[in-house]
Amino acid sequence: MEKIIKGVLNFRKNIYPENKDLFGSLADGQNPDVLFITCSDSRIDPNMLTGSDPGDLFICRNAGNIIPPHSNETGGMTASIEYAVAVLGVRHIIICGHTDCGAIRGALDLNALNGLPHVKEWLSHCRSAMEIVRERHGIPYDQCIDAEHMTEAIEENVLQQVQHIRTHPAVAAKLATGKVQIHGWIYNIKKGGIRCCNHNDSTFRKFDEVYADIIEAL
Repeated sequence: MEKIIKGVLNFRKNIYPENKDLFGSLADGQNPDVLFITCSDSRIDPNMLTGSDPGDLFICRNAGNIIPPHSNETGGMTASIEYAVAVLGVRHIIICGHTDCGAIRGALDLNALNGLPHVKEWLSHCRSAMEIVRERHGIPYDQCIDAEHMTEAIEENVLQQVQHIRTHPAVAAKLATGKVQIHGWIYNIKKGGIRCCNHNDSTFRKFDEVYADIIEAL
């Protein structure tokens, strides 16, 4: 806790005074342009990764950057997505997975999670992605998926969550009218790079390639 306490003191003494006008403008409301959904992993910092300020991102985090398909059962992710899209009017949704994801490592062998029933149930939302990897490589159902397929599983999970979020009514409505765009990202912790796909893509490409037009205009 010492590091955290020192950080709060530094924020109070230095960071807040230097950004007083920004925080003042945010005191009575928010107007983020992006809904950023990522993993709870402590190594991921959405604001640092995107160079964004407070108020720029509406951030949702959970183990495995999972988005359950829409259902009549209300959950935190469902409510947050609906609020961000229908009320705040975000124009972009980024679903960001990452390398060395512990949640996906767990999803590769759900039977190993019998002592963690809630984790096991939550990771069942990754099942379609894991079954794609299993089918692609002919892995029998009575065998766990080897760690050598980890990168592929992480990619398929992001693609699966992109499909899941399209089932949410508020998102479906905005997609139909072209008022929101969905982006799938994979962040490489060791190298600092990002690979991306758009919501209709099934493969990931280099960041600079996907956003070439925007980069050229900067």
